[in-house]
Order: sequence, then C-alpha cells, then structure tokens
Amino acid sequence: MVGETFFGNFDLASAAIWAFWVFFAGLIFYLQTENMREGYPLEDEMGNPAANQGPFPLPKDKTFALRDGRGTLTVPSDARGCRTDLALEKTNVANGYPFMPTGDAMEDGVGPASWAPRRDIPELDGHGHVKIVPMRTAREFQVSFGRDPRGMPVMAKNKQVVGTVSDMWVDKPEALIRYLEVELNDGGSRLIPMTMARVKERYVNVASLHSDRFAGVPQTKSDAEVTMLEEEKITAWYGGGAMYS
Repeated sequence: MVGETFFGNFDLASAAIWAFWVFFAGLIFYLQTENMREGYPLEDEMGNPAANQGPFPLPKDKTFALRDGRGTLTVPSDARGCRTDLALEKTNVANGYPFMPTGDAMEDGVGPASWAPRRDIPELDGHGHVKIVPMRTAREFQVSFGRDPRGMPVMAKNKQVVGTVSDMWVDKPEALIRYLEVELNDGGSRLIPMTMARVKERYVNVASLHSDRFAGVPQTKSDAEVTMLEEEKITAWYGGGAMYS
C-alpha cells in the first residue's frame, strides 16, 4: 500500500542511488584499465619495471584487426617492440636528471635525435591509398602559391651547398608539401622535412644540419613511398642535428 516500504527501510529510492554508485564505480574501473593499454606496465628511467604500478591491474590483452589487410595489433604495449639497450648513461644517481649519449647520438637515435619504433609501412589515407607520394607521381598537384623550390640548391648550416632539390613529396589528403627531395652532390637522394627547410629567393636553407651530415640521413626503401618508421628516423635526424650537428 502507499507509504509502506519493502525489505525494511530499503525503498526504491535507496535501490536507485546504490545502483548508480555501483555502476559509477564500475565505470571508473573500466575506463582506468582501458586507459592502461598504452604505456604500461610502467618502467623506471633505466627501462626496468617500476616498483609502483598503481592500484589498478593491467587489462587483458586485446587484439585489433587493422584495416586494409594490415594484420592485427595486440595491446597492452608489450607486443609493440619497444626500443631497448639505448646508448645512454645516467649523469646522476637521482631520478629526473638527463641521460648522456655514449656514442654518436644521431646514429644511435637518442636524445633530441630519438625516434619511436613505428610500423615500417606507409601511412594510408581513408581510402586505403598511400598518403605521401612524390609530385612526379601525383600529376594532379602543382605549386599554386610561393616559390617552387625544384631546381634550387640546398645550403647546409655551414653555408655549403650539398645538392639540388629534385622533387617535392605531397600529403595528398591534406594537400601539403611534407618533404623536399634533394639530389646530393656526392650521389643519391635524401628527404628533407618541409618544416626543417626554408625556401629563400635563390636557395633552400637547412639550418639544422652540417654539410657532412646529409649523407647520414636515413634513406627510404622505395623511391615512391616513405614508411612511418622511415619518417620517424628522417625527422629525428634533422631534429637531432639542431643540437648535435
């Protein structure tokens, strides 16, 4: 009858509020564990498992089927092949201090020249086509504003001409120039990230690399494609050169 409770003093209002709190606690637990699929288990600065892994357990492995027939990916990140045995040494026993390269930092890919182990395949657009291609294969693109750098000499940090721009590599979905392709004086071609180059009136300036470092720029396996791993290493080489070159 109206006004009476069931199960003693436990009425529908109490049941509703307790059901909400149980649901909310479960939601927090689910979201936190799903958030731990990247970057876990935690590591200390030496790459060893951290002593404090936090109050939440790691989620069970989940395998995702990748689009365009590119296989599968299993997370958490143990399946990603993280870099180990980096050529670095501690500068202080306390945590938080920088590490010092033990060799050629640009060759070893550490410090400002560090790179992530991305997949060694080209990035695709929404239709499954390779995103970044040279303009010689993308006839529908042309330079509509500013100077066309093709044919211009490339000047290094030490004011030496290292080669000539032979082509530009365009991100087709974004309609942006991502790389300049340079034919080196010593032979071979290399890519220059567009963000690391400045197109002047009569030459292209690359202020982050000394002339003797251009030969070491990582090369692409194909003359018509660049993989995500190659992009990482190329960009890291120029970025590291700003400090180490």
